[in-house]
Amino acid sequence: MSLRPGVPGEVPEETVRVARAAFPKGCLAVRVRDVLGPVFTDAEFAGLFSGRGRPAASPGRLAMVLVLQFAEGLSDRQAAHAVRSRIDWKYALGLELTDPGFDFSVLSEFRGRLIAGGVEAGVLDAVLKSVSAAGLLKAGGRQRSDATHVLAAVREVNRLESVVEAVRAALNALAVAAPGWLVERTPPEWFDRYSARPEDTKFPSRWAARLSHAEQVGQDGMTLLRAVWSVDAPAWLRELPAVEFLRQMWVQEYQVSGGEVGWRKPKDCPPGRLRIRSAYDPDARNGAKRDRAWCGYKVHLTETCEPDAPHLITEVITTTAATADIQVTDQIHDALARRDLLPDVHLVDAGYIDAAHLVSARRDHGIELVGPASANTGWQAAAHNGYTIDDFTVDWDNRQVTCPNGRTSRQWQHDGRRSSGPVIRARFSPADCRPCPSRDQCTRGVTYMGREITLRHRDEHEALRTARQEQQTDPWKQRYGHRAGIEGTISQGVRAFGLRRSRYRGHHKTHLQHLLTAAGMNLTRLDAWLTGTPLAPTRTSHFAALRPTG
Repeated sequence: MSLRPGVPGEVPEETVRVARAAFPKGCLAVRVRDVLGPVFTDAEFAGLFSGRGRPAASPGRLAMVLVLQFAEGLSDRQAAHAVRSRIDWKYALGLELTDPGFDFSVLSEFRGRLIAGGVEAGVLDAVLKSVSAAGLLKAGGRQRSDATHVLAAVREVNRLESVVEAVRAALNALAVAAPGWLVERTPPEWFDRYSARPEDTKFPSRWAARLSHAEQVGQDGMTLLRAVWSVDAPAWLRELPAVEFLRQMWVQEYQVSGGEVGWRKPKDCPPGRLRIRSAYDPDARNGAKRDRAWCGYKVHLTETCEPDAPHLITEVITTTAATADIQVTDQIHDALARRDLLPDVHLVDAGYIDAAHLVSARRDHGIELVGPASANTGWQAAAHNGYTIDDFTVDWDNRQVTCPNGRTSRQWQHDGRRSSGPVIRARFSPADCRPCPSRDQCTRGVTYMGREITLRHRDEHEALRTARQEQQTDPWKQRYGHRAGIEGTISQGVRAFGLRRSRYRGHHKTHLQHLLTAAGMNLTRLDAWLTGTPLAPTRTSHFAALRPTG
């Protein structure tokens, strides 16, 4: 398909007249068009189309359709029907009332082009730029972030079901790609084992029989892989996604010893954060948080929270379910810097913050990162009567540490072997520690050794100590209380926009879903701001409201 970029024009007069008559008080689509104008232009997506072929539908309008679709939670068919039949959508898109619209399959194709071109983030960027141009969004102020789990669009299955499904998926893919080649190499019993879905098959109940069945499946899968990698097999068969998934699954679940394929014991399997779970969504991973476990992804939302402006989502990051929150803090700041929307204060929970991020946020972006810093985890702090690291005085210039009893350290060594980053180890002389009357409050080491203090580098050490002190004060707690509002944003995303369930399979498609959801939420919040709709209060049960204030 080819694109002939057009210049966004005014809404046709007849469309304006009918829309004003039909919506005298306005509606979301009409108000958004009036305030933001044409949010997207065809030129922004020109690189996704060739210069030859039949003309494509306007990508600028298609992008707006996607945002409106997710703002209202519509399917592709419903969204395409809304373009043909709804006056408010025609107004928002600048279409004539007689415009016939397009086939619903165009939306799926356009989403694929966005992902293939790597411009899916441009959808949210364009919405934020339009809101900024309208004077309702600017850099600085406060922003806050949090994450929630996202369920992949696949079934939860156990290990035995997953390996059976992996073989089925590979056989089905080969049956489409090379049916003649597959028939010549398929034993008759495979049709009994792999024609039906695992959930429609009754597996043995005894463990020994289940283990035997798993090993039989392993032998069948290995036979199929050897056939695909044989010299007489077309090389392109190995590039089929289902075949590659089967190969990875067999490395994960089986081991070959003496020519026999054996079922791995649980302790020999890869850790949960690396284990692939489904042949239909190889990007989905296991995740766990407190008492919740799921297979899929995690979405991180960042929003503004100024009292005199609409609360808008400024960044969306989708990760695998096993990715720790601390790994995306810098990504959030870099993305906000790219959009010129860096805040002065970033409110986060404990999962996003450590000493290194306190320093890097201030140094690289001028952001004050506010969140509960990790507490001292030594036994001295837990006992409440020991000498913690905060009781020692550090002389950074002379590279010495002084203990509460006035003794100074004798060694100062840099250690870069720790996975969390380089540290400094300061050791005290055993001659000073052995006769010390406070030894029991200081160290539990053997008597011939002195106390060893592990320090972060100076800027991180001082930033962490300052953060620990400040978070005990009432002003800090009052500032940090504003972070709680992000929970309402996640609740809105889950309840009204289906944020917690993937519509599509694969990391890239799921991330595009989250970007479109965020853009749709921004339009909804902008409309609420324009109409003066107040923020919903925190829900409190009737019984909880009776709690005594004292």
